[in-house]
Amino acid sequence: MNTAVVSNRINQLSESQTIQMNQKSRELKEKGVDVINLTLGEPDFNTPEHIKIAAIEAVNDNITHYPPVAGFPVLKKAIVKKLAVDNGLTYAPEQIVVSNGAKHSLANVLQCIVNKGDEVIIPAPFWVSYLELVKLAEGTPVIVEADIEQEFKITPQQLEASITPKTKAILFNSPSNPTGSVYSFKELEAIVAVLEKHPHVHVISDEIYEKINFVGKHVGIAEFSSLKDRTIVINGVSKGYAMTGWRLGYIAAPLSIAKAVMKLQGQYTSGVCGIAQMAAKQAFEGDQECVEEMRVAFEKRRDLVLDIVKTIPGFKVSFPHGAFYIFPDVSAYFGKKNGETVINTSMDMCMYLLEKVHVASVPGSAFGSANCVRFSYAASDKQLIEAFTRVKEALAQLK
Repeated sequence: MNTAVVSNRINQLSESQTIQMNQKSRELKEKGVDVINLTLGEPDFNTPEHIKIAAIEAVNDNITHYPPVAGFPVLKKAIVKKLAVDNGLTYAPEQIVVSNGAKHSLANVLQCIVNKGDEVIIPAPFWVSYLELVKLAEGTPVIVEADIEQEFKITPQQLEASITPKTKAILFNSPSNPTGSVYSFKELEAIVAVLEKHPHVHVISDEIYEKINFVGKHVGIAEFSSLKDRTIVINGVSKGYAMTGWRLGYIAAPLSIAKAVMKLQGQYTSGVCGIAQMAAKQAFEGDQECVEEMRVAFEKRRDLVLDIVKTIPGFKVSFPHGAFYIFPDVSAYFGKKNGETVINTSMDMCMYLLEKVHVASVPGSAFGSANCVRFSYAASDKQLIEAFTRVKEALAQLK
């Protein structure tokens, strides 16, 4: 890359290590290597049939022209109904903006509310793009670290200590990528009690894993009435409905923020593909049995993986209650080696597992947790058993 030509904002931007590790996995696969790829946060299920049929009908009905910037009214009404039924939240359609995936929704919100130098609190471990999207908005990331002993969840005391007059927002994610941690109602209540004392702080609540929850009903911060008017809910269809490639996310937000996001999106991308919108409408309004079937499958896979992982010496794991990841602390292996290969970092560990036994994972350093490695269990039982058997064998060779 010619850094003299490329803008400073891009030169300062880090490439996603999730995408990097996935690319390395693909390159080995193209050479005929039997790689088991556990890097991507993508359900391995196909989009349910009734959702695909709705998309086909949209094509046949010629829903192929420019859509409204903020989304078709029928889709926004379906989202409003979903929020009312699932979350007990009341929104007007004008408070909903549909974007090209939840990542796009998040980027839009940050660009619309963050000024240069504004602080954005990011609990760590965090999803890889949070840090970079805050930087792109010229905000100042304030990292609050939660370790494995606290199940990777920040405490009210940590939050209180991180808030300053410059704090514009906190980026909150439950269920969590990369840890699978889920904040309980009581834990959220304590977080909310802190935020109630600081009315200048907005909450950006990333709830994309809402449907993959193993401990009961999802609870979000917007459900606390005292914070609803300064909470922006981020969600979409990619994880819960196995629709990653459809690229459809949305925000539910105070009207002023929704209008700002629509204004920005009108210049950047305009509206989301109309066919994807009709598919998403069916996802929200149609039979939800498919969602539960996938959730149950992920829960069974979690238990399968944990049964194997607990037999691996030196792997320290926090029990995940949602999403489809495990995030073990592997620091017990730091300083150990196999031949010329020495493990000093989480990236060293990932490269060792990829090259030695052809299992692809993502270093915890990408998520703000240098001692950990993320494995996705969005794969078949057979692949998961084989993958973690290989990992166990590779780690046994480190001395």
